[in-house]
This record gives sequence, C-alpha cells and structure tokens, in this order.
Amino acid sequence: MFPHRLTDSRAFEIARALIEGFDRHYRLFSQTNLEAKARFEAADWHGQQRAQRERIEYYDKRVDEAAERLQREFQAGALKMDVWQQVKLHYIGLLVDHKQPELAETFFNSVTTKILHRSYFHNDFIFVRPAVATEYIESDGPGALPTYRAYYPQQATWRSAWRQMVQDFGLTLPFEDLGRDIDDVAGTLEQVLGAFTPRANFQIQVLSSLFFRNKAAYVVGKVINGFQETPFALPILHGREGLVIDTVLHSEDDLLMLFSYARAYFMVHMDVPSAYVQFLRSLMPRKPRAELYSALGLQKQGKNSFYRDLLYHLRHSTDTFRIAPGIKGMVMLVFDLPSFPFVFKVIKDYYPPQKDTTREQIKGKYLLVKTHDRVGRMADTLEYSNVAFPRARFDDELIAELQKFCPSLLEISDRDGDGQIEVIISHVYIERRMIPLNIYLQEATPAQVAAAVVEYGNAIKDLVAANIFPGDMLWKNFGVTRNGKVVFYDYDEIEYITDCNFRRVPPPRNEEDEMSGEIWYSVGPKDVFPETFGPFLLGNPAVRDVFMAHHADLLDPAFWQGHKERILAGHVHDVFPYEPARRFSVRRAAAAEAAATV
Repeated sequence: MFPHRLTDSRAFEIARALIEGFDRHYRLFSQTNLEAKARFEAADWHGQQRAQRERIEYYDKRVDEAAERLQREFQAGALKMDVWQQVKLHYIGLLVDHKQPELAETFFNSVTTKILHRSYFHNDFIFVRPAVATEYIESDGPGALPTYRAYYPQQATWRSAWRQMVQDFGLTLPFEDLGRDIDDVAGTLEQVLGAFTPRANFQIQVLSSLFFRNKAAYVVGKVINGFQETPFALPILHGREGLVIDTVLHSEDDLLMLFSYARAYFMVHMDVPSAYVQFLRSLMPRKPRAELYSALGLQKQGKNSFYRDLLYHLRHSTDTFRIAPGIKGMVMLVFDLPSFPFVFKVIKDYYPPQKDTTREQIKGKYLLVKTHDRVGRMADTLEYSNVAFPRARFDDELIAELQKFCPSLLEISDRDGDGQIEVIISHVYIERRMIPLNIYLQEATPAQVAAAVVEYGNAIKDLVAANIFPGDMLWKNFGVTRNGKVVFYDYDEIEYITDCNFRRVPPPRNEEDEMSGEIWYSVGPKDVFPETFGPFLLGNPAVRDVFMAHHADLLDPAFWQGHKERILAGHVHDVFPYEPARRFSVRRAAAAEAAATV
C-alpha cells in the first residue's frame, strides 16, 4: 500500500539521482547512434562494429554507477520499504513529460533490484507494469526531429518526392546515380501497388532517422494510398563511385526479415523510442514490441517487455513446462512451454569428457554472440537471473532433469512466504523456438530437404563471412524458422575464424596408418579439418547430393583459409538481409545480358 504522504526528504533526492543516472545512459547511447552516420560515410566498418559492441555494455555500466552512488550517498540498501515506495512515487513524477519514460522505468528496476533483496520486488515497489503512458509522446524543442516525415506527391511528382525524401537525410557523400536508383525504386513500387491511381490520403511516411547496421543505412517507412498501406525499406550502400540504393523491400515479410531476432541491433538516433516502436508496429503488426525494442539496440527494454509478455501468458494458459523435443544437449538443458514460442536453456553443472569447457566459458560464448553481427544466422538470446516459475506448471520429469543436471542453479521453495511453491532458476537463456534441422529433414518432402540443405550451407557461409566458426556443425544445432531460414543456435563451441587453423588431413605414413581407426597425426586445440565434416553430415544420399552440388567448397580447407586471410587483411563482407537477386545492380546486369543476346 502506498503511503498517503511523502514524508522522507531522502526519497526525492534518490529519485532524482536515479533519473540523472538514466539520462546519462541515454545521452551516451544516443551519441553513439548519432555518430553512426559519420562512420557510415567514412566507410569505417570496424569502427561501426566496435561501437556496436561497446554500446551493449553501456547499460550495465550506468546501472552499476547509479547503484554505487545510491549506496555511497544514501546507504540505499538499508532503507525501509516505505522510503522506497516514496522514491517510486517521486520517480513517477519526474517522468511527466519525459521522452523515454518506459526506458527510465526499466532503469529504475535494474538499479533497485541490484541493491535490494528479492522480497522487495512486488507491484507497489518496482515497475511490474508501466506507470507512464507512452502514446503520443513527440519530440519538441529546438532542433528536435519529428518521429517521421510525410510527403504528399501527386502522380506527376511521385519520383521527385522519393528524391526529396532521400536528400532530406543529409548524407554528405554523393550518390552514384540517384536518378537511376529512384527510377528503380518508383518503378518497383508501381508494380507492387498495382494500377497506380493516387487516392485521397496519398502520402509517403518515413522515419526521420536512418537505421545503420553492417555496411548499410536503411530508410524505413510506408506508402499510404487510400486504405492501402505498403511498408518499405531502402538499403543504401557504398557503390564503386558513390552511394547506391541497393533495392527496395516492400512487404511485411521483407521487414520481418530485416528486423529479425537473428540479426544485430540497429543504430538509430531517436528522441522518442516508443514512437519508433509504434510506427514499426504499423509496418509489422506480428512483431512483438519486445523484439522491436531489442532491434533498436534497447535490449534491456526488450527483456523487460518480454518478461511482461511471459507473465501475461502464464496467467492466461494452463499447459506445463516440459523437456524440449529433440536430441538432448550435452552442455545445455532445454525446456519449453508448448503454448509459448520460446525455449529456455540452462547450463548444466557437469558435461561429458569430450566437452572440455566451463560455465564461464559458455557464458562468454553467448556474450560473444550478443555483441557480434549475427548476420541473420544466430538467434539472439535473452539472459535472466533468478527467474521464478510456478511449481505447478512444471511436469515431474522436467523437475527431475533439472535436479539431476542443474542442482546448483535450482531452488524449489516458498521463498516469498506467500504459500506459493516456486521453481527459481538462478541463470537461464531464452530464445525463439525453431524446428531443429535434423527433425525438419526427417519430416520434409524431397523439395523441402533440398531447400533446407542449401539454406544450411548458406547459413554456414554467412557465419564464415562474419568471422564465426560454428564448431559443432551437426544438423541438430541448427533450426528452421517460420519462413524457412536456417539459423544456428548452439554456441558452446563457436570460435572466431581468425583464431582457427584450417588444415588438410595429412596422407597416411604407411598401411598401418591407413587401416587404423585412430588418427595418425597431431591435432592442436584450434585445428580444424574440413575434409572430415562429410562423414558426420552427409550419410543421407539425398542430402549429400544437394550439399555437394551447392556447398562442396565447405569441405575444402582452402575455402576457410581464404576467408580467414581476407578477414585478417581487414575486409568486412557484405551480408544482405534479402536475396542477392533482388539487388538493382543484379537485375540491371541480367537485363543488359538479356538485351545483348537478342
């Protein structure tokens, strides 16, 4: 119950210290995003990658700083409950007219839960639900950008509106041929929109900031023509003689791929994140808010929003958590809730002898994936500590499995003293559920098998381009998404390509070596022999035929070594969130070739 009066003078000072800590965090976060434009224009791809990694660390650093300040100035850990309730009320007051209230609420939770015992964490103390509405918040003040800009072309000015829209982003580098690119964009969208008749409410709405990731800058918006809304994104790249618009993405599925949970977070400058999320939801109504916040680089807000979704789902469902279907992992215990499209992964306390690793090393691999460019081929994970689930929702077989393999991470008790038995897991990763590739191949038609094997090889090649060696490349460590993409999700053996030694298998020294079941050559800890992949992966003749037709180079050490040398030389590969055939340059080349043969 909240106190009727704000009686403690320390409460307001604590609330103000907390909001100052958050504002400092968001200021540094925004500055990094703002500088992404200059890095893009300078083609400073390594700087962009470095900024991406460092930005992920900002939040925890600011939380630690704020917690330390509260302890130092207010002995915050010793304050009574009623003081903290007053702190929360003052904090809510400070969020009036704030541009990022939902992020500030999450920051409040992060700092206070770091200081205080879990028994404090209930609805009238932390922000379990948002206290401040985020609808219709807008940027204002000198120099503030609106969330989006609107353009109102008539049919005769359709192309000039697109040109003006691109120019309004103020990129300092010239385009190779902006008129040519605008013709390609406008012509493609005219085909998509069908009979092109501008109606009342004909406009183009575009978010005011560019979205930067990998080696591209994206324009994101929608075309509104009467009652029809068409989302779009324009990737802008460095061409040979200037900037180019590479293609136009023009459907919800295209945008879902662009904002996939298997891709790195965007860098985008925004005063009001909730307004960006609301706009993006109008383009992708099936995309959860949690994933959009994460895609915008606000992964802590994504975690908070996801956890609220989980609690809501648990309240409105009755099925039980179970051991996840599929081959059990040697390092991770995986369970799921059939009605919820995510899996929960817990690091086991011990592993078979062939897994020479530790809990800290495994956590380090997952952090590597979090901070790396996932290029659409590695699933993002949400990492949580001390997650409490109702014991009644766990089947007994899963409880027995947790008690056997993860006893150090498991507590089953009425820890809050409210009569509700809970399963408390001290460390868990949560990620999107996919169909394990080995199961998919067993149930697929021949055409689906062929497509999945091609996708599997493409996934590995995209990972190689991003300087990632998957380690264990067995089919069971890859999953198939709703749209048929193959994504890697087992990270305990990943390495940087540049840290590996790719070797050919030496010829046997004699007949005895050739007949031996044991290897006759030395193997270092980072040695990889691509020729040996075949026996583990290609036992099925149908799979082998497709693989060898499309990806035989993956069995050749020269393929891997060549990529390693290019990466060491500083090359950053382009990895596109769309098929290469959709690139305007590819289409123009194909058209020119067809014209030359006539």
